[in-house]
Amino acid sequence: MDQPGSAAAESQAASPQTAVPAEGPATQPAVSRSDRVPLLAWLIGAVFVAVELAVSGRYGFLQDELYFIVAGHHLAFGYVDQPPLAPLLTRITGLLGVSPTAIRILPALAGGAIVVMTARLAALFGAGRFGRVLAALTTACAPVIIGAVHIGNTTPLDLLAWTAILLCVTTALLRHQPRWWLAAGGVAGLGLEADNLGALLLICLTVGLLASAQRTVLRTRWPWLGAGIAAVIWAPNLIWQATHGWPQLAMSAALHRQNTSPGNYAGALPAQLLYLGLLVAPLVVAGFVVLWRTPELRFLAITATLVLVYVLAWVPGKVYYADGVAPAVLAGGALGAERWIARARRPRLRQGLVVAASLVGVAVILPSLLPILPVSDVHDLPASSQQSSLGDTIGWPQLTSAVAAQDAALARAGHPATSIFTGYYAEAGALDVLGSADHLPPVLSGHNAYWMWGPGQASDRTVLVVDALGQLRPYFASCRLLTTYHAPYHVNNDWTGLQIGLCTGPHAGWPALWPHLKHYD
Repeated sequence: MDQPGSAAAESQAASPQTAVPAEGPATQPAVSRSDRVPLLAWLIGAVFVAVELAVSGRYGFLQDELYFIVAGHHLAFGYVDQPPLAPLLTRITGLLGVSPTAIRILPALAGGAIVVMTARLAALFGAGRFGRVLAALTTACAPVIIGAVHIGNTTPLDLLAWTAILLCVTTALLRHQPRWWLAAGGVAGLGLEADNLGALLLICLTVGLLASAQRTVLRTRWPWLGAGIAAVIWAPNLIWQATHGWPQLAMSAALHRQNTSPGNYAGALPAQLLYLGLLVAPLVVAGFVVLWRTPELRFLAITATLVLVYVLAWVPGKVYYADGVAPAVLAGGALGAERWIARARRPRLRQGLVVAASLVGVAVILPSLLPILPVSDVHDLPASSQQSSLGDTIGWPQLTSAVAAQDAALARAGHPATSIFTGYYAEAGALDVLGSADHLPPVLSGHNAYWMWGPGQASDRTVLVVDALGQLRPYFASCRLLTTYHAPYHVNNDWTGLQIGLCTGPHAGWPALWPHLKHYD
């Protein structure tokens, strides 16, 4: 653990080293200094993990988690909407039990690791003990980190990979340890097996190196060796995509169409500041300033700016796609805050202000991020919170029971359902995972990977339909509404008001109808 000292002394003693070619004669730092993460930053990371796990089972699964549980039973080198790593890890953690807590262990640990790595980035940038601890604290209190690592989908793995890549590259450059490029390549390959969005970081990082004083490193073999490692690890998914018609490109086009409304563009930048913490917005701005003004760190400034501009321009409705670079920006902001504190006549007052900004901000927004409130009170939250990943964890068992009740009623009437067709993977995943005890007929959907898995041997004679009457009506002689499902506790989430109906008299069998039922989004 670093010994505490004055913020001024620490800031002066720990400045980034001058960049040199990774294989050239290394200049020695003016002051030898440990890059160790302070014990308090480790403690912040541990508390972060503990809080995430403590509330992990309070509401229920998110639809993505249910989908990944099913995908884990269809292991492949790729899927329509993601590479294979997340479903594989979901299947492994599922050995601990099919529960939200089991699925969310790895995401929580990933969040704790991101907190600690941000403190290490701050150390590499030249921050002293307070700056390193502040970097950990602001990351642990960032709404986007808290919310993202609460759920078991690709996002926690993506955030972890981006942070680790930036840490490895920064260590290689600032500490003249070129073998860290090999670690960066390994992490990049695994990150690409978790989420193809990692390709955006690698492209922007390459441009950042080319456009900065660090470009000389590209004349050495180390970055290219790292790139080769990443390519080898990523290759199985690329081959899968190529042999299946590149469905990820169709997914990307669909996401662009769905997330480029005027409202998306208008709200994108304010949403980005809100995701990182509205009260620490000055720290975010300071982070960009520090990265841009420091020649050795400018490659990170260019990288972060390009990522942000691309997301704001191409898919503003998914602005959190840019938050993989947030740890580097927050680490830079922590260094800037430490320097600001060092110039003060009353530094403790300024220290209190920057710490309070993170703590107060997270205290205000935490009920909208994690299942803190009693589930019966969620309907009192703003609509944006109910129609988010928090609200969407409520109601899947009740939907499953509603469908099972209709299935049982049809069986009692002598016309049992021969299959169930849903509009989206969300309802299909819920019925597959939570409906096993109800002995439901085969569950089908035309959405994403469910379409690729096909109808199998399921019969189309009597189809119980969930949220897809409009989709099936052109292909059946009769489709009628049975009931409408509403989420419990008056929660107005994204999966309420779903129609449950019945379709009979198919114009053709499932194999003939299947090509018409595909939708990737």
